[in-house]
Amino acid sequence: MAKQKIKKLTFNEVLSELGNEKFDVSPASEGANRGAGAYRVSKYGCAAEIADAKEKDGAPVILLAKSGWLLGGEIARLVDRGYQKFLKTTKLEIPATADQLRAIHKFDEELKEASGALVLYNEAMGTTSDRYLYDRVQGRE
Repeated sequence: MAKQKIKKLTFNEVLSELGNEKFDVSPASEGANRGAGAYRVSKYGCAAEIADAKEKDGAPVILLAKSGWLLGGEIARLVDRGYQKFLKTTKLEIPATADQLRAIHKFDEELKEASGALVLYNEAMGTTSDRYLYDRVQGRE
């Protein structure tokens, strides 16, 4: 039985595939860690920022800003406080709804599938938070 070779996508092919999958792809705004060639990818009210990996680690895309809900034009980070997840930007923090969490999870799955990114088991099972801030352990190391 002959082995099938897996075709690795180029960055431009990934951008084309994202467009075919109905993602909105636009140049990212210039920021602290963004340079020329960075793109904001959005769908379902969620967004992430990607750039060409220049074939580092065999992946065509690197993630500059992790997926999150778009809040006031900014990608909100997911914060878990033990009893509730929150969406936090530099200016605002709101409780996350179940619909928002489902949208972030669906967005992540579709983005990884279209870009050929590595899918980890724990991330595939549900939405993971960027930070965990539990009040019962506050002040402890």
